[in-house]
Amino acid sequence: MLDIKLIREQPDHVKAKMARAGTSADVIDRILGYDEERRRLETEAGGLRNERNVGSKGMATCKGEAEREALKTAMRALGDRISEIDGRLGGINEEQSSLMLTLPNLPDARVPEGRTEAENVLVRQVGEPRTFDFVPKPHWEIGANLGILDLERGVKISGSRFYVLKGAGAALQRALITFFLDLHVHEHGHTEIYPPFVVKRECLVGTSQLPKFEDNQYHDVEDDLWLVPTAEVPVTNLHRDEILDAHKLPIRYVAYTPCFRREKMSAGRDVRGIKRGHQFDKVEMVRICAPETSDAELHSLTGHAEEACRRLGIPFRTMLVCAGEKGEFNTLQYDIELWAPKSKGDEGGEWLEVSSCSNFGDFQARRMGLRFRREKGAKPEFCHTLNGSGLALPRVMIAVLENYQNEDGSVTVPPVLRQYMSGLERITARE
Repeated sequence: MLDIKLIREQPDHVKAKMARAGTSADVIDRILGYDEERRRLETEAGGLRNERNVGSKGMATCKGEAEREALKTAMRALGDRISEIDGRLGGINEEQSSLMLTLPNLPDARVPEGRTEAENVLVRQVGEPRTFDFVPKPHWEIGANLGILDLERGVKISGSRFYVLKGAGAALQRALITFFLDLHVHEHGHTEIYPPFVVKRECLVGTSQLPKFEDNQYHDVEDDLWLVPTAEVPVTNLHRDEILDAHKLPIRYVAYTPCFRREKMSAGRDVRGIKRGHQFDKVEMVRICAPETSDAELHSLTGHAEEACRRLGIPFRTMLVCAGEKGEFNTLQYDIELWAPKSKGDEGGEWLEVSSCSNFGDFQARRMGLRFRREKGAKPEFCHTLNGSGLALPRVMIAVLENYQNEDGSVTVPPVLRQYMSGLERITARE
């Protein structure tokens, strides 16, 4: 959530920043209109309450019943007007708060101009796409031929965009998750969290998934609980409505969760294979820090996600995401993409996003009341929050299967994963 003081004092600046991402700034004028009316009504209500207090004290000095009744009538009129204003203020506050929740974050000055992913800026690329001396296959053929990926039965039991991993496929998925967790805990200094996979509505509001993306969430209406779309939601909300001690910052968490998304916004896209599903696994890194260290934390976070790619031995690249393509609620975003040589089938390969590393500034912290105090007695300040996948499956699975495939149809297990698969070096078809 943006600071209303910033909107009030620098409306043109806010509008210009929003325009960079292609967002209409008309809502700013509506918010300022509500803000002006709210302050006017609060001033009026304050004056009326003071007048009522003076009148109440004067009741004891009334001369006669007629004067007392006249004063009572005046007091009732004041009370009625105060109640009317309070009701109006309640409506204004609700309208203004609702509009504030729709506002995007303001992009960092370093965010490049652009509207599509083609305008993202390459920061670095590590490794070159593999040259095959045979005709490579897409992951859905590799998995089916090895008996480790069953798309048909996934659809049979759950519907479109679900799949089943079997045998070495399930073991490979589990190995990736464990490898990512071990890397980020033991080498990158994160504390592992195992959170609930359902959250309250206010948690999704806090991290900005609500109200904007309500149609894309799985929701238990009876209990008003929501399946997590990412571990970012429960983990960042661990400290909602808290005031942290500065010496405990930065906080670095990592968590594995399944993620549930209805994918309504991607209808008709990526229908083959496992690139886009309603349920997928992800290891997520979350940072909570002081404002002056958040830029360094973003680069650290990005580097840790890159290291996971590097250890897998698969070509990857890091992109600085342009204004029109980045998430609405962060200030700066780096996407890390693995090369998958056949993920588009006959059309060839593509770079698959496996991590988006984002700095949200104090945007999420304002929504969830997450603050810190620099020293005893100091005024609380809002924290900065960041997150990034470390990494997201199943796209990593796609990249592993397609990059490590062999001419005989087998798949070589990346060396870094073999210790998590009982030393297995190659996945082969089983009778």
